[in-house]
Amino acid sequence: MKQDLVSIVTPVYHAQDYIVQTLDSVLSQDYPNWEHILVVDGAEDPTIAPIREYMDKNPQANIRLVIQGTNQGAAHARNRGVEEAQGRYIAYIDADDIWRADKLSKQLAFMESTGAGFCFSGYEFGDENAEGTGKIVRVPETISYKQALKNTTIFTSTVVFDTGIIPKEEIRMPIMKSEDTALWWKILRSGRLGYGIDENLVTYRRPAQSLSSNKLEAVRRIWNLYRKAEGLSVPVSIYYFCFWAVTAVYRRI
Repeated sequence: MKQDLVSIVTPVYHAQDYIVQTLDSVLSQDYPNWEHILVVDGAEDPTIAPIREYMDKNPQANIRLVIQGTNQGAAHARNRGVEEAQGRYIAYIDADDIWRADKLSKQLAFMESTGAGFCFSGYEFGDENAEGTGKIVRVPETISYKQALKNTTIFTSTVVFDTGIIPKEEIRMPIMKSEDTALWWKILRSGRLGYGIDENLVTYRRPAQSLSSNKLEAVRRIWNLYRKAEGLSVPVSIYYFCFWAVTAVYRRI
């Protein structure tokens, strides 16, 4: 494990229209000591070509391409990336999101000063071109398990783990839908806290055509998380679901 190296993990699946912007945002980081592990979820994925072209044009960038033979889903891809990681810190960025240039440096400085093992930040909703819409999601200074059940404010592309505090084996994502939220809850359930930086450091790209279907799918996924992943009773699930619904709507208006 390299002590100050950040291993950035990106699951890739048909992201050929967006991946170059994401790669540029990583390359522009003012924190220089990183490796970017891109796990392509399928050997025939059309995103492989632009990634290889980018690597050829930027040979100085520490980019590693991992190709999985068959499509296994984002959880498998992220877990493979974590297995391949050589750094002490694990950060995630999805293949269509954008980081601010000081994202890593601010989070690592914050984690060093606070002793946080699990850090996340605020973010801004972007349109299909990753242009900011002005809607910025605020995050709390800390979040516990019960607070997280009410408010799934932790966004994957903002998260950094310190594996010196939270070992790699604890940050494997469950193989299920909304695997990222399930992981946050699993870690927080153990008694750990998540630490938030209430500053916009990420743009979350949201293509307009996918929003309606995403809302319905999000409802199904969060309910299944309460009932199946967390094993909560129906009344308790309804209680937390009501809080989740209110905060989810508020973030988007």
